[in-house]
Amino acid sequence: MLSLKIDIDNNSGFCFGVVYAIEMAEEILNEQGYLYCLGDIVHNDEEVHRLQERGLRIIDYGFYRSLTNEKVLIRAHGEPPSTYQTALQNNIQLIDASCPVVLKLQNRIKRTYDERKPVYIFGKEGHAEVIGLKGQTNNEAVVFGSYEEMRSHRFPQEITLYSQTTKSTAELYRIRDAIETTGVKVDLKDTICRQVSNRDEELRSFAAAYDIIIFVSGSKSSNGKMLYAVCKEANPQTYFVSAIQDLRREWFTPNQRIGICGATSTPMWLMEAVKTKLAEM
Repeated sequence: MLSLKIDIDNNSGFCFGVVYAIEMAEEILNEQGYLYCLGDIVHNDEEVHRLQERGLRIIDYGFYRSLTNEKVLIRAHGEPPSTYQTALQNNIQLIDASCPVVLKLQNRIKRTYDERKPVYIFGKEGHAEVIGLKGQTNNEAVVFGSYEEMRSHRFPQEITLYSQTTKSTAELYRIRDAIETTGVKVDLKDTICRQVSNRDEELRSFAAAYDIIIFVSGSKSSNGKMLYAVCKEANPQTYFVSAIQDLRREWFTPNQRIGICGATSTPMWLMEAVKTKLAEM
């Protein structure tokens, strides 16, 4: 036995938007035994699998457009206007679990677009949230995912810059400053969720306090990738795992202090399972 001393970060786990979506899904699953969900309800394969075993049916846009007379859950990431139009045409009852922070951002982007101002979004092209955000601009908004991508764009004289809610605050301001050095006027709208951004400093402190950090997250989670990088910077002995099967005994030596933390899309039950596995080593 390695006799590891293991703690879980109490601030890790689902954000309120994900909690709300999953509670809504579970309520309907309890009532009717199944429920369609447009895309993964959360970017965590283990949690998706748990809900699928309870009757959640993950569907894509093609399947969604063929459905009629059904209930469909909209996850916390939000959806573009076309999703609501399809629901009206096909008599689909939408169970709308869009995060209020995302809905507010969608409305702000639509107002800017309606004012005929160029809309730029710092986010991941193709990400579920970004699809909904671009939809507010008839898909005309320009999206870039990093400082390096931004440098390849030719900007007009004035732009309005928004951000996907789960991106890095420091990177957003770095991008704003870089664009302004080219002479472009940037109207920055800091639309990063504070439940996400406030976790940066908390995680830095947590990660620095342990010999090894196990960061638990789905591989598709943008928030997970960003927060993992924060932990890795604070503690180079940080390992990314998506399931207990990813843990390796050779990472550890006896009596080390191990910290477990995760993304806003990581369920607490999964971090508890990681802790149990480590305790058995």
